Amino acid sequence: MSELITPELVALDTHLGSEPKDVIRRLAELVVESGRATEIEALYADALAREAKTATGIPGGLAIPHCRSSAVLEPTLALARLSTPVDFGSKDGPADLVFLIAAPEGADQEHLKILAKLARSLMKKDFTAALRDASTAQQIVDLVGNVVAPVPVAAGAHAAGAAENANAGTGPAQSGAESTSRGRIVAVTACPTGIAHTYMAADSLVAAAKAVGVDLQVETQGSAGVTPLDPAVIAAADAVIFAVDVDVRGRERFAGKPVINVPVKRGIDEPGRLIEEALAAALNPNARRVSGTVDLGGASNEKSEHLGQKLKRALLTGVSYMIPFVAGGGLLIALGFLLGGYEITEVADDVVINNSLFNLPDGGMLTYLGAVFFKIGALSMGFLVPALAGYIAFAIADRPGIAPGFVAGAVAGFMGAGFLGGIVGGLLAGVVAMSIARISVPRWLRSLMPVVIIPLIASIVASGLMFLVLGGPIALLTVGLGNWLNGMTGASAVILGVILGLMMAFDLGGPVNKVAYSFAVAGLGAASLANQAPWQIMAAVMAAGMVPPLAMALATVIDKKLFSLSERENGKAAWLLGASFISEGAIPFAAADVFRVIPAAMLGAAVTGGLSMAWNITSKAPHGGMFVFFAIDNFLLFVLAIAIGTVVSAFAVVGLKRYAVRKPAVVDAAPVNA
Repeated sequence: MSELITPELVALDTHLGSEPKDVIRRLAELVVESGRATEIEALYADALAREAKTATGIPGGLAIPHCRSSAVLEPTLALARLSTPVDFGSKDGPADLVFLIAAPEGADQEHLKILAKLARSLMKKDFTAALRDASTAQQIVDLVGNVVAPVPVAAGAHAAGAAENANAGTGPAQSGAESTSRGRIVAVTACPTGIAHTYMAADSLVAAAKAVGVDLQVETQGSAGVTPLDPAVIAAADAVIFAVDVDVRGRERFAGKPVINVPVKRGIDEPGRLIEEALAAALNPNARRVSGTVDLGGASNEKSEHLGQKLKRALLTGVSYMIPFVAGGGLLIALGFLLGGYEITEVADDVVINNSLFNLPDGGMLTYLGAVFFKIGALSMGFLVPALAGYIAFAIADRPGIAPGFVAGAVAGFMGAGFLGGIVGGLLAGVVAMSIARISVPRWLRSLMPVVIIPLIASIVASGLMFLVLGGPIALLTVGLGNWLNGMTGASAVILGVILGLMMAFDLGGPVNKVAYSFAVAGLGAASLANQAPWQIMAAVMAAGMVPPLAMALATVIDKKLFSLSERENGKAAWLLGASFISEGAIPFAAADVFRVIPAAMLGAAVTGGLSMAWNITSKAPHGGMFVFFAIDNFLLFVLAIAIGTVVSAFAVVGLKRYAVRKPAVVDAAPVNA
């Protein structure tokens, strides 16, 4: 492993400009001049892009601009000790010590761990004091070397002692003070690159919690890997802090917990204030809470996932990223029908191409706007399969999998393989991309792997297989499934509605719920006035998904004594969440009493799903609940079906809470003094 920093990468007591971009550019030039990056402009642009997301100035006169870049050949540190400090956005003033941390796109874990270790060391005052006292570039290099790879040093040496202290970091899951008198908090820290801010915020939060006697444990979701918090620790926590600039991985593990969600930089700048805000949220029944799936099994470490868990995670990721295309596109199509009538499907292309606001079609403004909304919605829905496939591949192979996944999904759509083809294409693209990424290549080729070689080869293999082997059979299966659904009438349709209702309430936004919802939205593209089965299925799924939160809200009104104060407050919010078709509104209730809430919710949702199919209710919108009434035929029956299911679930959960008493927890008997 080569040195991360050399004397050529150090600029001491120099003026590099008056703005952060000037300093970053000069440090990028040092990296390129040392042969550790291929081009200045690419590295400079990547570093500035990261700087634009969150200022990198931190308390103590420090700044740590950092990035991953395809121009970087090996992990590198460049340091400037400025004669004229520059403002990098820290609240305590400009920075005189500026570290540029540059990592390749495909940096190995060992290097990234070292970079993270250095970032944590910058929070140690002794270490930064030693950097300011150093008189030569070589002394700077030695200080950094002692931090990232400690070596024995003579006792009493100021610089060496500083380095040793700086190396005393904490691990990915860290404990604060032993005392729990002020409460328990868990936290997650993460930044876009996962190199610096992630770990510095974690250390700041731990130190602040220890100072005020709070038990705090942190999960760092950074480039050095993730060690998930123990599910028991999460369950015992009073509140959670998300100090993040990216999505939290495994967010559903924290479902129902009071949450403080802030940018990662606040974890560095204001850790004490965040601790106090979290403690206050824990005592506030109206505090914002983490939404997500009820997870009875706790978090699993990705390294120990079996194949089924990996597939589930990939499929859920694909569906989650697909839903915004479907929801937005479906609502726009429904608006198109509302304004232009159902016949707008026949004339939309002609209207949007040949007409304008100043040259309206025969139907006037409403027809023109209806055609525009319908066409935008149809184009958005066209991304359904490519987005599904692209983000399934992303979940397996990270960013190099996105392009081949999207291409494979587009091929699946072209072949008529539909939703099933998108799943297969995404899995293929992700597996191929991941396999290529594991191949060891020369250093000069590494920067091309994630942006050129992996997407190119994975696209050829995955899309080629879809064209040559898999697309045709999957298309035949898709057509057969569509014909079967179209032929469902009477009792068989009601049974399908009951099954979909049970699935929608089984895990409230989890894998089973997502399968039912995805099944419904996948068929919308084939729906028409002559084929209304997909619209009927969509209505049944949406109506059933609205029942759990509405039922919990009603139950808190029927018998308040059965619910805690926080549950009664959540019940007020659940009215709106349920009416909006947000099944997750029932999660706080299920998290507290899963074995009585979930069965009751499933019972009412099954009733609603069956009634919706029996009454031939249709929905041309995939989301929105009561607020897309204009897209729902037989709207009064739609409301009645939901009301019946809500009443059934509400009385079921009240009855179970009254008469199905939970078994008390077993505790060890206290010793009896003789």
